[in-house]
Amino acid sequence: MENKKTNPVKPQIEASWLEVLKMEFKKDYFIEIKQFLRQEKQKGKIIFPPGKFIFNAFNSTPFDKVKVVILGQDPYHGPGQAHGLSFSVPNGVKPPPSLVNIYKEIYNNFGHPVSKEGNLEYWAQQGVFLLNAILTVEARNAASHQKIGWQTFTDAVIKTLSDKRSGLIFLLWGKFAEGKKELIDNDKHHVLISPHPSPFSASKGFFGSNHFIRANELLKNSGQKAIDWKQSPE
Repeated sequence: MENKKTNPVKPQIEASWLEVLKMEFKKDYFIEIKQFLRQEKQKGKIIFPPGKFIFNAFNSTPFDKVKVVILGQDPYHGPGQAHGLSFSVPNGVKPPPSLVNIYKEIYNNFGHPVSKEGNLEYWAQQGVFLLNAILTVEARNAASHQKIGWQTFTDAVIKTLSDKRSGLIFLLWGKFAEGKKELIDNDKHHVLISPHPSPFSASKGFFGSNHFIRANELLKNSGQKAIDWKQSPE
């Protein structure tokens, strides 16, 4: 057991992220996450997202390409929904209610028609880092992995972005995401906060927050290309 603890985990993660997070992968808590997931699978439990998508947000948006960070809580726990990007679902999967409300706000901001697809990969390819604070979940058991160590890891991710980058735009929706603002240097970055887009809270200030317009204005003001938030890139 001691030897396992001293062997660093080598996750399948994009090279620039591997470089800036390499010390995290050597820590006991991260090794214990991997051991926990392996043991759960041996018990026959189904874990979402599939292993190849656990680090999809990182693999889709390299560290030096991040422009906007959208923080979610944990993956969708229904079959076929989670693919490692916060709020996103694969093509062919019905967009969940929070994502539908995100589309409504985009429509209100820009007048863009809302697509039937919920895949946000093309946001990620433009520099929108779609990070869940918890990277795995047991099937049909929401928030079941919230205490296995993922938040230690993703807090380190947020802190690393804050420390090593500048001028990033963090969109923090809801009290959970807002709780992460203490990890972000407000003197170096832009932090936009609103209620969560869920049907329970969207009408309390997410609608009308204009976060997508404001993010693009901040990008343009710093000489960067705005994000094309249209749901369908066709």
